[in-house]
Amino acid sequence: MSNEQPQSRNLSGALFGLLGFAIFASHDVIIKYLGGVYSPIQIAFFSALLTFPLMTALLIGDNVPGTLRPVHPWWMFVRSVSAVVAAVSAFFAFSLIPLAQVYAVLFATPLLITVLSVPLLGEKVGVHRGLAVVVGLAGVLVVLRPGSTELSLGHSAALVAAVAGALNSIVVRKIGNDERAVLMVLYPMLTSFLMMGVALPFVYRPMPIADFGALAIVAVLVLLAMSCMVTAYRRADAAIVAPMQYSQILWAALFGAMLFGEYPDAMTYVGTAIITASGLYILRRESHGSRSQNRPVLETKTRTGLMAGLRVGALSRVMKRRK
Repeated sequence: MSNEQPQSRNLSGALFGLLGFAIFASHDVIIKYLGGVYSPIQIAFFSALLTFPLMTALLIGDNVPGTLRPVHPWWMFVRSVSAVVAAVSAFFAFSLIPLAQVYAVLFATPLLITVLSVPLLGEKVGVHRGLAVVVGLAGVLVVLRPGSTELSLGHSAALVAAVAGALNSIVVRKIGNDERAVLMVLYPMLTSFLMMGVALPFVYRPMPIADFGALAIVAVLVLLAMSCMVTAYRRADAAIVAPMQYSQILWAALFGAMLFGEYPDAMTYVGTAIITASGLYILRRESHGSRSQNRPVLETKTRTGLMAGLRVGALSRVMKRRK
């Protein structure tokens, strides 16, 4: 019985992870649809606006003593700005290039986290993980094929999102244990709202009620997906849940073909397979004993391309403290 229970929990955690990433993929479909009409700045602004009710609930329910002043203001600033840049860049990429190509580039985020963990966290990356990073980045080149195909703004935006998302994850890993969880969500959300609000008058287009309703659905989908991810990480090991992110490439192929007429060529999927294999190998190395001191990839527990500030770890801590 004791041997079956952990297996059952890991299985249910994996299933919740798959469900969460499937919902994230649905979120991306709506972002892509809206991105064909509206600027990513406008989408990000209203996305942040619609998540303020969640933030209000978190602030009211957070019983951890403290002020709204961060312990590490500089790193909180970097966290907030990088989160905004990652979200807006991902929104822009979704609007311009096929879903599968965006996911392929975003899948490189764990590789970049591994690289950045060396100077920022003091992580020791051995030969095996180092080679995995090199192979994975070669997979990115297979997807982008510089020189043989023209790299668009969409590809550049996806790369910026991956780099900013990796930096954001590293900063969270660096200061997350010192800061109140609610502040780790609040400051990026406020930064997104303020930055996008300043830029909004330059890009604003009137939004009919149907499209505003689509943004409301986006906010609901994010909350549903985050709830699934919180449950997944509570029930199963991170090494079980984290690889579920790569299932999004299947949804990208399905949704891209059915809804947008996107049929990426074979090299896109070859490169994606290389990136995925490298990411899975890094996850495996981090999950084994003392090979990784900080486990920066396993402990990321979020997904690049979400509204700024929303992270599974922070939400999980706040929700746990409210009980």
